[in-house]
Amino acid sequence: MDTIQNSDYFKGRGAQVNTHNKFAAQRYVAEHIEGLDEEFLEDSNTQLIEEHPKKIISANDSPDLPMGYSLNPYQGCEHGCIYCYARNAHEYWGYSAGLDFERKIIVKRNAAEVLERQFNAKNYQPQVIMLSGNTDCYQPIERKLKITRAVLEVMLKYRHPVSIISKNGLILRDLDILREMAGLGLVQVAISLNSLNEELRQKMEPRTITAKGRLKVVQALSGAGIPVMIMCAPIVPGLNSDEMPEVIKAAAEHGARGAGYTIVRLNGAIGELFTDWVHKAYPDRAEKVLHSIEACHGGKLNDSRWGTRMRGEGELASSIRQLFKVSVKRYMPSTPMPDLRLDLFAPQRGRQLNLFSAG
Repeated sequence: MDTIQNSDYFKGRGAQVNTHNKFAAQRYVAEHIEGLDEEFLEDSNTQLIEEHPKKIISANDSPDLPMGYSLNPYQGCEHGCIYCYARNAHEYWGYSAGLDFERKIIVKRNAAEVLERQFNAKNYQPQVIMLSGNTDCYQPIERKLKITRAVLEVMLKYRHPVSIISKNGLILRDLDILREMAGLGLVQVAISLNSLNEELRQKMEPRTITAKGRLKVVQALSGAGIPVMIMCAPIVPGLNSDEMPEVIKAAAEHGARGAGYTIVRLNGAIGELFTDWVHKAYPDRAEKVLHSIEACHGGKLNDSRWGTRMRGEGELASSIRQLFKVSVKRYMPSTPMPDLRLDLFAPQRGRQLNLFSAG
């Protein structure tokens, strides 16, 4: 494998460039190595941008996803995973899907307040809410802002079911809430883990915790009685596809009840970002990786077709699917992830009014 030189690779970030926002009329061009162009490309400071939504629950109509509702305290993510499908959504905010996605984080400080208001709406019907359906709710800034913790406190107060997906050990900070919710059948957790190769993790998911760290999270959650599984996602043929049996085995040994997987797809700006990244990070195998991804998606890097976009098609995708099934059957316990309860939901409509009326 070729050695990456500092001049060729932007360490500590997934994206190596800021791609053009398709909604923008103008674009930045680095015509000179010095001055403003260099500052624009190399500024590594993270900026927090305030958003005050009137609604915080998003409805999902995708037949490829099991959850009908999702909630995202943050848009953009410091983790910097190069393959992240959420990058494209950053363009709707006027930013690039590249470095902007990792450095300009939109925060929703009023998320818990808005959630409680929606729970008390007369027409609200509970469904399982996926926390982090877009960007990780336990990304680094959560340690300071504690928006996700406030959201979970509301979930517990109203006895509302939630499914969480994360790749950050910060989730263990909220073990007290999660343990109580698990006792009521109101929570399940998925930890993203797609490789045990630390070199690959550092390049592909630069600001996340190590695989060993994630396995410790799985073990801690399982030990606390919280149903936990792993998401072996995304699988990138030629980079981590051969690791699937070892990943699933390790997860099972640490208490994971189940596993899921997806095959990477590179829609929108992600195709350009990933292509640039893989040529810089793995120049010896870049073309092979890209062609393998195309082989799973009808000859293209992108794929928006329902039913095939997340699992792929063709001989290579079929072999990955078979390897996943065999690995789960061999290593995973027979205890499935439990269904979450909807019957405990307890709205508090009018309760505040009754308190004032009593005086």
